[in-house]
Amino acid sequence: MTPEFLVTHSGGFHADELLSSVVLTRLFPDARLIRSRAPEWITPGTDRIIYDVGGAYDPDAGIFDHHQRGAPLRDDGQPFSSFGLIWRQFGRDYLAAFGVPAEDIETVHAGFDADFVLPVDLMDNGALSPSAAGAMAKLTLPVLLETLKPVFDETEPDADNLAFHDALSIARSFVEASIRQSAAKLRAQSIVRQAIEATGDGQVLELPMGMPFRPAIVKAGADHILFVVHPRDTDWCLTGVRRSSEGFELRADLPAAWAGLTGQDLETACGVVGATFCHNGRFIAAAKTREAALEMARIAVAQALSSQSPAALTA
Repeated sequence: MTPEFLVTHSGGFHADELLSSVVLTRLFPDARLIRSRAPEWITPGTDRIIYDVGGAYDPDAGIFDHHQRGAPLRDDGQPFSSFGLIWRQFGRDYLAAFGVPAEDIETVHAGFDADFVLPVDLMDNGALSPSAAGAMAKLTLPVLLETLKPVFDETEPDADNLAFHDALSIARSFVEASIRQSAAKLRAQSIVRQAIEATGDGQVLELPMGMPFRPAIVKAGADHILFVVHPRDTDWCLTGVRRSSEGFELRADLPAAWAGLTGQDLETACGVVGATFCHNGRFIAAAKTREAALEMARIAVAQALSSQSPAALTA
């Protein structure tokens, strides 16, 4: 199906039809986006996809609404918004069009659905309140997108449509950034996995560049790795490995004597020529050369192993 029209409702907009429009306009860039509640537009036809309006859900007929009685639910009973319905139907095609490798599409599709799409679905249906985010409630994506709607006394005749298209561009940026990050994490996992194999039983993992490394370390069961070394733009970085995805506790801290030091002071404290910086929190340090960074890592490992039992390091 190659539609000539992408049809959603007119008037005020919400995150779900905005984000649905992000997906559909990439897949069907030549289709005209129509915002209307007129019967002639929201009646299914072979030339259109209708979403978040129309009072029916029928993928074969190209209509994806969720406001009607008997609207579809996820397998676990949670509700869809139009975004969830569009993502279920077109998300894999969107990822392919975006350039996600075929072997990663299912993983990225499922992850994006759980982390990005589902919260939008729940908030749109009133099953989740922005207040769940506490002090960050006003900074949740659905709330931020709705702030782009015209104010109540806006007099511009086409204000809603103009605002919708402005918001669409912003929504697109968030969707595409999230997909890029998800795909990149999978690429990183492959690189990190190979580096873990090359490291063997060593406690220092060397990577060819900065990248997300913790998920691959955990997935590989590489509990022995305490520090990661990699090049940056003009120097080398040494960083610890967090014990969990929540919080900041490390498997091993950098030496306390290095905390907050830079330049000559750090060189003197650690005995490594080329050491340039250690964060006061002892989770990251830097050096001028690979050799200096690896030597700092060696010293940090030795101190960590001498001060704690192996079980304590990996607990």
